[in-house]
Amino acid sequence: MTSVEIQYCVPCGHLDRAIDTQRHLLEKFGEQLEGVRLKTGNSGVFTVAVNGEQVFDKKAQPFDLDMITEAVATRVG
Repeated sequence: MTSVEIQYCVPCGHLDRAIDTQRHLLEKFGEQLEGVRLKTGNSGVFTVAVNGEQVFDKKAQPFDLDMITEAVATRVG
């Protein structure tokens, strides 16, 4: 089963973005995912990892939900 972890910066107010991303991935992939875990962080962090492999980092590229979804899709199953 595929697991996703979203780490987000609490002081930066990224919780809403993390929840929106979590909801979108669960709606898109449903039972194909073991779950989408939210993990708190700081220092501006917003990353997405699939099975422990980082597929998105806000520091390296602008937030793009479609790109995140595509990266997850290639690793589901």
